[in-house]
Amino acid sequence: MRVKSITLSGFRNYGHETVSFDDDINIITGSNAQGKTNLLEAIYLLTGGKSFRTRYDREMIGFSVNEAEISGVAEASGRMHQISVRLVGGRKKQIRQNGVSKTASELSNALTAVLFCPEDLNMISDGAHVRRKLLDVAVSRLKPVYADLTAKYARIYEHKTRILRDFREKPSLLKALDEFSDGICRYSSLIIGYRAEYVRLLKEKAARIHSEVSGTPEKLEIRYRTIGTAEDPTAPADELYECLRDHMRAHREAELRCGMCLTGIHKDDLDITVNGKEARIYASRGQARTAAISIKMAEREICKDAAGEYPILLLDDVLSELDSSRREYVLSGTSEGQTFITCCEGESPAKRTGGKIIEVKNGVIIDGEKRKADVSAFGEKRGGRA
Repeated sequence: MRVKSITLSGFRNYGHETVSFDDDINIITGSNAQGKTNLLEAIYLLTGGKSFRTRYDREMIGFSVNEAEISGVAEASGRMHQISVRLVGGRKKQIRQNGVSKTASELSNALTAVLFCPEDLNMISDGAHVRRKLLDVAVSRLKPVYADLTAKYARIYEHKTRILRDFREKPSLLKALDEFSDGICRYSSLIIGYRAEYVRLLKEKAARIHSEVSGTPEKLEIRYRTIGTAEDPTAPADELYECLRDHMRAHREAELRCGMCLTGIHKDDLDITVNGKEARIYASRGQARTAAISIKMAEREICKDAAGEYPILLLDDVLSELDSSRREYVLSGTSEGQTFITCCEGESPAKRTGGKIIEVKNGVIIDGEKRKADVSAFGEKRGGRA
């Protein structure tokens, strides 16, 4: 998978800019607040129609304009694709692929990207919502129907939450409570199945990668934790539904008392351990970062297995947060597929990878040249890990 070129019009702090990309490694460099991450966000939009920074499309439109457009040429599965995402204030965004209107989920079928940013390095120590988001983004990229399921679940959960909050003032709302509870159970049973399958793949690949990154016999383990009555999250959906319904019925009175939805997949989490100890509590900073790198690079491997080719890898200022050994491991993973790296010190990654330098100054793109790889530091260009 490759993004060949991109054109930005009215997007974030860009006026009208066009840039072509190298098929291998692209180093996006510049001072802070110049638009490096904005360019990475635009590339990400072309691979799935959604931003990784905001839920609101209007925030991606420049201050002095009423609409923005991101268009580009990409290659995937041996085919060329013309992709555009048009943003107009107050309207639903318009996505087109080869002249045909698409949804965000449909677009992700054609092109896939894996994003690795500094916030991901804190996934071990942060709250469960961070790890759920990781699951949701990753699974949605692999299974577009999953995004639709989670969106429907969110709407039902919101309706039920309002009923539990307001029924004392409006007792008639209780008539719909059981219907929404049943909907939560049905959607949860499907979502759990997708999450459990993904975690099965994730834990296998992440454990192997963790051993490579750490260079020690430390053992990384990942387990999917969902509603207690669903003892086997890989069970068929109808069996999971029965387990969830029993759990829901058992907590009905408690939900009415506290005015909160107490059961559903909105509390799911990943239990991550290193050498049998809970990483969130006991892992050192280095161990936690090694585990995070292993999980993100495993995500990339899973995408590759599903699509038959490596997804685009987006590294947003993550290298500056890593020590030398972990930085070299991440860079060695760029020997396959197309990679975009944002950083302030463009020369250093470029020398080690032979990447093309793209400089950004206040929303203006300066299209640089591809630099000769420093073979002694990085290994034979595109020939695998050094």
